[in-house]
Amino acid sequence: MQFWLCITTEENWKVIKQKNVWGVPERHKNTIARVKPGDKLLIYLKQERDKDKIIEPRIAAAYEATSEVFKDSSRIFKTPPGMHNESFPLRIKLKPIKIFDKPVDFKSLIPKLKFIKNKQKWTGHLMGKAMREIPEEDYKLIMGSA
Repeated sequence: MQFWLCITTEENWKVIKQKNVWGVPERHKNTIARVKPGDKLLIYLKQERDKDKIIEPRIAAAYEATSEVFKDSSRIFKTPPGMHNESFPLRIKLKPIKIFDKPVDFKSLIPKLKFIKNKQKWTGHLMGKAMREIPEEDYKLIMGSA
């Protein structure tokens, strides 16, 4: 079993929650191809700006993968600015393990997370990725913080 951090926006988190599906662009096919049914996925919401307010990065939920990767180009996800016409066609079906009542603040976990080697430049561990594998200890730490 593997553990994953799935990086998304607030808008697409609503889609994930409603449809129990995770999707990534074609360019991340090698990563999502490694996800197997039974793997655990944490939904990481990127830092966003709401008018003058910064909404800090946070983890909103834990899911279990229930399917192999499949292709579906239907437009259920909202395309973030700068991603042209992206439909996130490589998808896996999910089953909720736990939707957190209060999302877990990500920045406060950085000092304890094993997958983040450079604590000062932690965003480099996530930048340009749709998802990344994390160690089981990090998954348990995050679940224990929820």
